[in-house]
Amino acid sequence: MRVLLDTNVLISAILFGGVPNDCLRRALAGEFELVTSTELLDELERILRERFDVPAEAVAFARGDLELAAVVVAPTRVEAVSRDPTDDRVLAAAKEGRADHIVTGDQDLLALGRYGGISIVTPRGFVRLLLEREAP
Repeated sequence: MRVLLDTNVLISAILFGGVPNDCLRRALAGEFELVTSTELLDELERILRERFDVPAEAVAFARGDLELAAVVVAPTRVEAVSRDPTDDRVLAAAKEGRADHIVTGDQDLLALGRYGGISIVTPRGFVRLLLEREAP
């Protein structure tokens, strides 16, 4: 299973823990294949430094770990799909990376529900899906 964790989920996982951290921890443990893009990693790096004043070394370390753990794509085509055009690059990365799920807290993406064959769910909804798959 391939999953794109949106930037807002990664920021929450790194800085605040909780359910987003559970999603990231499971990805790093190999429970599913993580998908991202160079553009989304750039966004993560920028937000951690500028909005949260995370030291550059810590940001570089986090990005490096994600680059090693994830399938990193570079979509060349971004379709206008979401009501927020900045979210279209998330959809493009998920499509290029052949993701099964996008995990996000972004209401504009969640309002879509699906994009092609990709489900769009909250972190809590995704953990619920993982638990259902593990159940006998």
